[in-house]
Amino acid sequence: MPKNLLAEVFGYPADNMSQDAINHRQGGLCPYHNSSGLKCTKNSATDPLGVCTIFDGDRLVVTCPIRLRQDLKIVADAANFFFPGMRYVPLTEARLKDKRSKSAGNIDIVIAALNDDDEIADFGAVEVQAVYISGNVSRAFREYMKNPAANYAMEWPRKNYPSPDYLSSSRKRLAPQLIYKGSILHKWGKKMVVVAHQGFFDQLPPLKEVDESDAEIAWMVYDFRHDEATNRYILERRAVKYTEFESALTTITTPTVGDMAEFLKYLKGRIKQGKIMGLPLPSQIPPETEPLPGLFEV
Repeated sequence: MPKNLLAEVFGYPADNMSQDAINHRQGGLCPYHNSSGLKCTKNSATDPLGVCTIFDGDRLVVTCPIRLRQDLKIVADAANFFFPGMRYVPLTEARLKDKRSKSAGNIDIVIAALNDDDEIADFGAVEVQAVYISGNVSRAFREYMKNPAANYAMEWPRKNYPSPDYLSSSRKRLAPQLIYKGSILHKWGKKMVVVAHQGFFDQLPPLKEVDESDAEIAWMVYDFRHDEATNRYILERRAVKYTEFESALTTITTPTVGDMAEFLKYLKGRIKQGKIMGLPLPSQIPPETEPLPGLFEV
């Protein structure tokens, strides 16, 4: 495991000491087309947590979805899936409402195709998936930023080493997006692109694939190549998986069923240890203590 958990800070590898990297750190700048402006705004507009990626072993983990906008490759790739050859306009953070004008959330990127009269002929939606991190990344970031040249190889305690939480990322982020925003788009007959880093996609259950012509969702999977000449990580598309909407939603939101015998074993252990709502079992109550009324009545 690398000593410094930080892979990229404000768009540059933690050990990149070029003038461009220094300028971005000093200004808190985002090189990846942050729709909020030139500065990174992660967690705070005035004091951002400028961590783009962290290390998980020798692999990078994308912690900020803006990182996947490098060179706007995802926009061009998505537009080619939606309506190849047509002119288009990409719009970020497009507000989506349901029939009752209640917010269903913002779509990360909407790509609108234009006809010869500059009218909207079609559109598609792009959702960009980063990963939740368990553990405290900000402490490592603050320590690094005190002196990047001295701290880029700092030893970080293993017990405090953050790690990707892929399960929460799919259940708490991806699944709700597909259920709410995706269902509306599906009813409208509009296609979606889900952009994901390779590490995140690899943790999803296998999705039933279809031909591109029958696809309602294109899962575009990206990873990084390190360029030694510039000491930068370059985003590259590694795969595209085509699925139907309902099939993918069912697969992602349906848990794999475990062994009930294991659950019963766990319950028996809890009962044996007396861990019932934090209260003792009847047999564990001293004789001079009266049970709470009705608590153990059947």
